[in-house]
Amino acid sequence: MAIEFYGPAGNPYAIVIRRSERVEGIEFFSPSTFPQQIGLMSRPAGYVVKPHRHNLVERTINLTQEVLFIRKGKCLVTIYDEHIQEIDKIELLDGDTILLSHGAHGIDMQTDCEILEVKQGPYAGDQDKTILEG
Repeated sequence: MAIEFYGPAGNPYAIVIRRSERVEGIEFFSPSTFPQQIGLMSRPAGYVVKPHRHNLVERTINLTQEVLFIRKGKCLVTIYDEHIQEIDKIELLDGDTILLSHGAHGIDMQTDCEILEVKQGPYAGDQDKTILEG
């Protein structure tokens, strides 16, 4: 399967989109309640996305979610629940994408990696994350 969900149905800790995943049109995989939405779009040559802007909509976001796109390399992502209990280990390769939605995570670079990371801002410095020991 090219889309993988880790954790409870409807509220996964991680969503992986493998580089082999294909869709017709546009399809989103994250729950609509997530502050970070992730999906795939496939359009033929000549298709035009009409010029548009996104409206100012007040939102309250209490949790940072991040998307990692593996541009090069191989890494092992370990995901944990809110109690820091390990849920799973996920191997990611060139072209794979992961949305890390909640709980905790660690990343072990198995080879030299180049990763594009996208997350909400503004960055809150030391308040933004807690480093887990042990």
